[in-house]
Amino acid sequence: MQIQKLLKTTTLALLLCLFAGQLHAQTVVKASEIMEALKRGEEVSYTNATIQGVLDFTFMEEKLPDLPTKRRWWRDGGDNTVNEGIESKVSFVNCTFEDHVIAYYHDKRTEYTFTADFEKDVKFEKCQFKRDAMFKYSNFEGDAVFAGSTFDEETTFKYAEFDYAADFSSTRFDEDAIFKYTKFRDGASFNAAKFERSLDMKYTKVRGDFDVKDMDVRWDIITKYAEVNGRSFSRYLLDN
Repeated sequence: MQIQKLLKTTTLALLLCLFAGQLHAQTVVKASEIMEALKRGEEVSYTNATIQGVLDFTFMEEKLPDLPTKRRWWRDGGDNTVNEGIESKVSFVNCTFEDHVIAYYHDKRTEYTFTADFEKDVKFEKCQFKRDAMFKYSNFEGDAVFAGSTFDEETTFKYAEFDYAADFSSTRFDEDAIFKYTKFRDGASFNAAKFERSLDMKYTKVRGDFDVKDMDVRWDIITKYAEVNGRSFSRYLLDN
């Protein structure tokens, strides 16, 4: 009787362990599947997922074959910037991106610059970017949440514009973090953000609440010409 009871207890414990493992296991998703969903105008929402392949919000590879050659667009007075508007909500929570995440790319061969704007809410919460995360020139027209995420390699938000509150609280940047010329129109939070190297906020403009409590920058903070509600960045830090 005791042996049967022990066996039942052991079996139950094993099942619980297996169930717990399934809860924490990450689903593997191909970046191409996400891009196809975006092309169909569908909302994208993943939790506990590993994203494999380059996630290209600009759809550069599809657009290049149909674009005029460099010589032609230059002669006709055209623009070498090709923009993609992401019309769907985008949400990633506790996800791992194994390859590049691209909302900006400059193709040196053709001299075209590809960018992506986000027309609705964007969330990358508690995510890990193992490769480059490029959001240069991106306009975020809804809420933008990057809270708790880790950027292992190169990342840039240079010239990015945030129409609503931007949340970078508890983020970690392992390489230089570039927010040069970035505009935050409705506040931003870098509460408890950790920068393993430098933070470049030169020419950055912030309007609204700006939370830098417990922010830690190991190397330099570059804030030349940066403003927070019309005050210099250094003045803001002294007053807060």
